[in-house]
Amino acid sequence: MKRVQDGDGRPLQRLRWWQVADRSLFHLRPRPEVGQPGYAVDVRHWGDKVDGEVRASLYRDGRHHAVAKVPAVFPIEDGVIEVAVSGAGMKRCHQVAADGTERQLIPDPRSGAGRRARLERDHPTVSRSLAVLSVLALVVGLGLNLVQILEPLAQIPPVVERFGTFESPVQLPVWLNVSLGLLAALGATERSLRLRYHWLLDGAGA
Repeated sequence: MKRVQDGDGRPLQRLRWWQVADRSLFHLRPRPEVGQPGYAVDVRHWGDKVDGEVRASLYRDGRHHAVAKVPAVFPIEDGVIEVAVSGAGMKRCHQVAADGTERQLIPDPRSGAGRRARLERDHPTVSRSLAVLSVLALVVGLGLNLVQILEPLAQIPPVVERFGTFESPVQLPVWLNVSLGLLAALGATERSLRLRYHWLLDGAGA
């Protein structure tokens, strides 16, 4: 919260199709019963043009209300909005109410997360299959690369003295390693569109 700065009041810009890869936009509907207006969270993943820092901007009723480096916590009428990103995209954009209940903000329909949510709503079977493939890509890519990385690490003299040598049972060509890495990155990106994150799988995949 100490990093939160006041906004400049500019209007929220409409999300354009060419911004799908580098911009996330989420909305929180108004709740008149608790005096809470509508909010939007805008994140540019490629960073600020001036200093390269990734920041989250909070818009209140369509006007720039606050800004902070991520991870960010924005106080609002009923609790806070928490925003966090990973190397692959968003990993958290939730309201935590004063009573401790959480709810994810709604992705803009034009954003990557919004399009992914529409796929899940309209084609649940395809969505589930894609989710499973994403996890498999991360597990296979991470597992095979870790096994191969262990061999050069096991040749360090102090490691050899303590644990002995290790020879990887898997030796893949460079092109296949690169392909597995790309698949893992795609898997982490797909999961970030659903705000799914695991510190090992998604962190390494990203």
